[in-house]
Amino acid sequence: MSDGSDSGDRSTGSDRPDSEDSVAEGDVSTANTLRERTDVDAYWFWVLVSANRWVVAGGLALLVFAAFVLWGVSKPVPLNQTMQTSDMVETVFSSLVGAIITVTTLVVSINQLVLSQEIGSLGTQRSRMDTTMDFRQNTDDLLGEVSPADPAAYLSALIGTTEQRAVALRETLAGHENDTLRERVDEYVGDLSENAEHARAHLSGSDFGTYDVLAAALDYNYDVKMHDLRRLGMNHESELSSEERAAFRDLLEALTMYGPAREYVKNLYIQWALVKLSRAILYATVVALTVAGGVVVFVDATTFTGTVLGVETMLWFVSAAFAVSTLPFLLFVSYILRLATIAKQTLSVGPLDLS
Repeated sequence: MSDGSDSGDRSTGSDRPDSEDSVAEGDVSTANTLRERTDVDAYWFWVLVSANRWVVAGGLALLVFAAFVLWGVSKPVPLNQTMQTSDMVETVFSSLVGAIITVTTLVVSINQLVLSQEIGSLGTQRSRMDTTMDFRQNTDDLLGEVSPADPAAYLSALIGTTEQRAVALRETLAGHENDTLRERVDEYVGDLSENAEHARAHLSGSDFGTYDVLAAALDYNYDVKMHDLRRLGMNHESELSSEERAAFRDLLEALTMYGPAREYVKNLYIQWALVKLSRAILYATVVALTVAGGVVVFVDATTFTGTVLGVETMLWFVSAAFAVSTLPFLLFVSYILRLATIAKQTLSVGPLDLS
């Protein structure tokens, strides 16, 4: 390819040996989902990013509860007897009360991350608007219509445009005399179309604020497709006509526009998730503080006696109270697991493979 993309193509073609390419010389196909490309176990990936964060936090709380019960059962001295001679339980929950109150500081810090993006002078807000509208105008020109306002529809339209231009590239090269080039372009376009259909199907009907929109957006691996397209164009540049080079450039332009659009939606989702995390921690803090404070004030060795299923009633209660008291922290862990995983997989913008 030449013109605006020549220098970038030559850089990719000459600076990086073929042995280091993200795919083999004759292979331009990739998996359709982020999980398959990261080679992470399906269940673990579900826990990290796909599952509802309250469900993950609840699962962690159950693990804490089970661990406490097992430790209590394995201890030779019953918990009731220990509480008669020691204030261990009261000390633990007193410390938890202080820690839970301190959680409010964490919530304030999280909110500051979001508010720092929103608080600014009139000039800052005007600059943000100008930048946004400039990019919107670019995507309007690319789509040939006013860009959708809904994030899912917006990303779907951009993905649809890349698919249309990929098909146009294949049709442009249909009569090319190089059979190898035609076969590789057919494979490339087929893989892109399959990935695009998968992403658009999952974007359809998705509401922003849920992980569904971002999951589908991340499944569309535009960065690898950019690299493969540039490599194809560079390796066969001398054989391409002006019309064929233009078809390569048009597709590369559409893929390039998708990158910052996806990153913008991703950043909005992260801010949205941080707001939801703050609210979730505050809700859980009220419950946790009530439970921990209640144990300190009202529970002693005589409060619960007897056994249930062969286990001390007091042990059941203390284990459950501790698990509930840790919910604010467990919610924080569940949200950060998702956000950290997303950040790790999207550190770069453009054709740069960090895996």
